[in-house]
Amino acid sequence: MKTLDLANLTIERAARALRDREVSPLELTDAYLDRIERLNPRVNAYLTVTAERARDDARRATAELAAGKVRGPLHGIPVAHKDLYETAGIRTTGGSKIHANHVPSADCTVARKLREAGTVLLGKLNTHEYAYGVTTNNPHYGPTRNPWDLERIPAGSSGGSGAAIAAGLATATTGSDTGGSIRMPASLCGVVGLKPTYGRVSKAGVLPLSYRFDHTGPITRTVMDAGLMFNAMAGYDPADPSSLRVPVEDVTAGIDTGIRGLRVGVPRGYFFDQLEDDVAAALEAAIAGLQRLGADIRDIEIPGVLEGVWGVFGFVHAEALEIHSQAIEHRLQDFGDDLRAILGSPGPDAATLMLGLRYCDALTVAMRTALEQVDVLITPTTPITAPRIGQDIVRCGDSEEPVLHAMIRCTAPFNATHLPALSVPCGFTPGGLPVGLQIAGRPFDEATVLRVGYAYEQATGWHLRTPVL
Repeated sequence: MKTLDLANLTIERAARALRDREVSPLELTDAYLDRIERLNPRVNAYLTVTAERARDDARRATAELAAGKVRGPLHGIPVAHKDLYETAGIRTTGGSKIHANHVPSADCTVARKLREAGTVLLGKLNTHEYAYGVTTNNPHYGPTRNPWDLERIPAGSSGGSGAAIAAGLATATTGSDTGGSIRMPASLCGVVGLKPTYGRVSKAGVLPLSYRFDHTGPITRTVMDAGLMFNAMAGYDPADPSSLRVPVEDVTAGIDTGIRGLRVGVPRGYFFDQLEDDVAAALEAAIAGLQRLGADIRDIEIPGVLEGVWGVFGFVHAEALEIHSQAIEHRLQDFGDDLRAILGSPGPDAATLMLGLRYCDALTVAMRTALEQVDVLITPTTPITAPRIGQDIVRCGDSEEPVLHAMIRCTAPFNATHLPALSVPCGFTPGGLPVGLQIAGRPFDEATVLRVGYAYEQATGWHLRTPVL
């Protein structure tokens, strides 16, 4: 196999190649390390490359596979973690100056689980500083660039994770998602991102932005790959107070059974307001495509979405002030300009905070009620395609608004309600920028969400496109 082919394999295909000895874990790993060396200076997805660790992991996987000890579909698969995920003996910066020399003594739960599944660790990925932003224009380590257009953002805060998959710099990556930070990079980078149900995947050992709204999950090339990563990442963890003891079924088991007769809800109010024309066109084509696959498309109404998003904004601000209180007091000058401005401003008072939580609870009831009438909801992932690096204002439909507000408009409601949500590619603009389709479902029903995403993906092939770098 050629190096370029190796660096663009899916988990599913790479696992088969490793099992059939078409390629060894070390050959696969070296293909990625070579590509990272050549392309990362242009994309800036990686903050730390762990080449020695990666080759040690790959040699171990090679020996185990040769001995017939197969740990599962991730055995020998090269992955990378968002640099919020603590990794033993490897610096974890959080994209910050303050944590620049932070070297944890233990892996976070997800890093440990993926290591035990036999993955190969390629390194740590760039992020918006402390995950508090949507651009990954990092003031300390430089901006991550969108592989489809290097003058544009990959979104954030998991921008390094999304860009690494689009650029062929890892087989799978991890991200975190407080207002959309897994799904937004998936949308803008033309890849797949899964935010599981809150409490489904441990946050223990992941540098926090918000205790109430943070989620952890995978970013991958395909829906099947997202399911394979989820299977390894999910599970109860007593070290995470938000973790829930819910059985983890194999979410890929029925992923290819089709969606004929499945009820798909389209909440046009709010979610379909003020879209870029190209995004609107791609979404309507996606809805028609799902209908051709046999889905029962139903327009539905969900009240209180804007208020729920407002509640997330306020609560995240209050929690970030508490999480970073010591650094705010002693090292405020070491934050980047945008984060220093946010953390230097007062948080909401108690009454405002409680009102925001009531709005989130009301939206949760409204979403769950809607999901009694339909099996999944579909919306745009983001109402816009990738803005240019440094761009502050974007046009959505007939209005202009800040990039931050536009980016989280469609994703944050599913953080407010803790529901599982998936972003899959659903088209490209005439200028070659990806568009994302968001699929959300009932609590703990990642399997149905992935089944819809898989059916759409296989019928369209948008995921097969790769940028030229």
